Amino acid sequence: MTDQGGVPRRKPVADRFSDLCDAVARRLPFGLSRVVPPNFLGFAAINGFTFGVDLLLLTLAHSWLDLPVRVSITVGYAIAFSLSFVLNRWLNFHSHAPVGRQALLFFIVILINYAVILLGVGGGLAALGLQYHVARLIAGACEAVFIYSAMRWVVFAKPAGSRRATISGQTAIEE
Repeated sequence: MTDQGGVPRRKPVADRFSDLCDAVARRLPFGLSRVVPPNFLGFAAINGFTFGVDLLLLTLAHSWLDLPVRVSITVGYAIAFSLSFVLNRWLNFHSHAPVGRQALLFFIVILINYAVILLGVGGGLAALGLQYHVARLIAGACEAVFIYSAMRWVVFAKPAGSRRATISGQTAIEE
């Protein structure tokens, strides 16, 4: 890529992120490269980061501010998943669709996840005596499967008739 003066331009951050995910996905061992989509790796990286943000906020709210576990979980969760939505939309799914509909769908997915997995599994395990960080990690594993599936096939689903193709290292959306 060059600008009008012939000076090389850097690829946008989102394209570099996708290129990295594509490169890692192609090198996965044991035949996983044929079944693991690059955007799953992008989701794992982004949500691994935002999960760390969630745990940090949970710890700050509960251990330092002495807020109840359910309130602490809620604060960390709301901030981390807002960040997850923005980063996945921009870096991982490269969505240019209207943000309003996607945000509404994501909000519905998050409410379902929050009630069933986070409070149900995470809060329930903590209430049964499991240390709250461990309970949150177990709930996080369940949450990862649900959220990725919802993001890929519902929130950021490509319109019917379009597909993502990789052509000589360039990612394109074909109509």
